[in-house]
Amino acid sequence: MSTNNFVCPTCGNTDIHSIGYLNGKPYCRKCISFRGEEVEHKPSYPKKAPIHLEYELSPEQKELSNKLVENYKKGIDSLVFAVCGSGKTEICLETIKYCILNGKKVGFAVPRRSVCVEITMRLKSVFIKNKVIAVYGGHNKIKEGDVVCLTTHQLFRYNNYFDLLIIDEIDAFPFKGDPILYSFFLRSIRGHYVMLSATPSDELIIKHKRKGKDLLQLFSRFHRHPLPVPVLIKGNAIKLYYILVNKIREYKKEDKQVFVFVPTVKKSKTTALFLKLFIKDGTYINSKSENNEKILNDFKNKKYSYLVTTAVLERGITVKNLQVIVLDADDIIYDHSSLIQIAGRAGRKKAAPEGEVIFLAKNITGEMSRAVKDIESANKELQNMLQRNTK
Repeated sequence: MSTNNFVCPTCGNTDIHSIGYLNGKPYCRKCISFRGEEVEHKPSYPKKAPIHLEYELSPEQKELSNKLVENYKKGIDSLVFAVCGSGKTEICLETIKYCILNGKKVGFAVPRRSVCVEITMRLKSVFIKNKVIAVYGGHNKIKEGDVVCLTTHQLFRYNNYFDLLIIDEIDAFPFKGDPILYSFFLRSIRGHYVMLSATPSDELIIKHKRKGKDLLQLFSRFHRHPLPVPVLIKGNAIKLYYILVNKIREYKKEDKQVFVFVPTVKKSKTTALFLKLFIKDGTYINSKSENNEKILNDFKNKKYSYLVTTAVLERGITVKNLQVIVLDADDIIYDHSSLIQIAGRAGRKKAAPEGEVIFLAKNITGEMSRAVKDIESANKELQNMLQRNTK
């Protein structure tokens, strides 16, 4: 076979510079690391799928929920643009239920393992009569269930498989900007998809509309409180660390916990060591630290008053009464989307709908300012909606 005519059956790669030969046969270098048992699509049988929720959806959530079901029945793919904490998962539940009732295969994909674990637990608590499984690196012995929650890396196992594929956090690393993972996403869809994002790019929105897909928007959190607007504080290192220590002490007195976001793995360790000189009950977490799930559970159980973290906790994590501080918010790693996601960790619970978000930086960047502007714009949309509803 000529290299010029080779199309990778796994990722669709045609770049001759990424094609090698083994025993005279071409192979793709781009996706060679994605090897493993794939799942064959087999007919499923209709099952009951009662939804167990201890709370009612808001009117806005119900409206979007009904629209997603309607779109799926009509064969229309959907992009949901909804602010952090608006309940993107909840508005997908009725569509998931419809698919299970009709013998359809359902997938729920996210870029990161920690979020995959979190969403699996949430869906298990909702669909208590159904088989909800998690598939991620090192955890893939069971690959089939009524709902398959998986990382985007594991989508290569499911060629032409999902009748409904929900994909959340499409703007997050490592899915964002990775053509291989995006090709796995497209390749795994047998039926239709629902994309979820709190910060979709303008390019994605335009592309979606041009293809005749449906764009659904939700600017209100389920508790209808506004998003916390970040406070921007500029200063030298001494000033920033002084503020950081005092704010954590203040939160501790008020029995409030705090995430302290930092841009690098090294910074998470050094910052945690520094803070322990003043406040003992804290620790750090990053992509390379051990026992991350235990550390996070201990934090939720209030063993720690603060947790220094990298971007591993910027999405998919909900903690009651959480406050958020970003140290070195002017670092190049933080674009406006990631800063909005980080800010969205605060005020997510109905019992504690407000929270403080502080960006500490040596300089105020355009990304920081845009994050504030976008959050204020979403809050304005919420205010306008509430005013319309009272008329």
